[in-house]
Amino acid sequence: MAVIMNSFQPFERPGVRGFLHPPPQTPARAAMVLVHGAGGNCKTPLMVAVAKAFAESGYAVLRCDLPFRQQRAQGPPRGSPKPDQEGIRLAAQALREIAPGCPLILAGHSYGGRQSSMVAAESPEVAGALLLLSYPLHPPGKPEAARTQHFPALRTPALFVHGTRDTFGTIDEMQAALTAIPARHALCAVEGAGHGLPPPLAPSIAEWFEAFRVGDH
Repeated sequence: MAVIMNSFQPFERPGVRGFLHPPPQTPARAAMVLVHGAGGNCKTPLMVAVAKAFAESGYAVLRCDLPFRQQRAQGPPRGSPKPDQEGIRLAAQALREIAPGCPLILAGHSYGGRQSSMVAAESPEVAGALLLLSYPLHPPGKPEAARTQHFPALRTPALFVHGTRDTFGTIDEMQAALTAIPARHALCAVEGAGHGLPPPLAPSIAEWFEAFRVGDH
């Protein structure tokens, strides 16, 4: 029977809504919860492309809408981020049931990546690694408002993928900020990219992350 690549299906349970991308062969090599940024949802081209690229490489990927997006089709998050962090935990729990025994990764773009890293800093048992795309180091034009308070508590290996034209943090600012993270970490700079990484980059992101993970062994 021919394997249909990049197939996925809707996934929903209390607190979790999104799409599950199974790997072409089972069992999965790893599992990934993938969440979006403040202005998007799990259907954005980057989220779809990243999920497909990792599924093709053998991951079970759950790309899902954060709770704030489940409540409102448009608009940024409001109030405390705690519900969104709880949504990430629920998605991780659901994926562990789907792919038991697999290494679990939390991944996210911008706001989603930041919340994933905060979950890992508070509860390191949730995931074995982080993939953070376009981490929003600070609001554009406000480098003094760094979003790094939890970095010293990160004990989870983390790969950052960041554009050289990202207004939420320069490469130099990112390199300086990451020195506060005690866990193993790395930064991949994407020449010419802004805060929204180009979807065609997804296969390279999967390759970079796999190489980063191999460094743990």
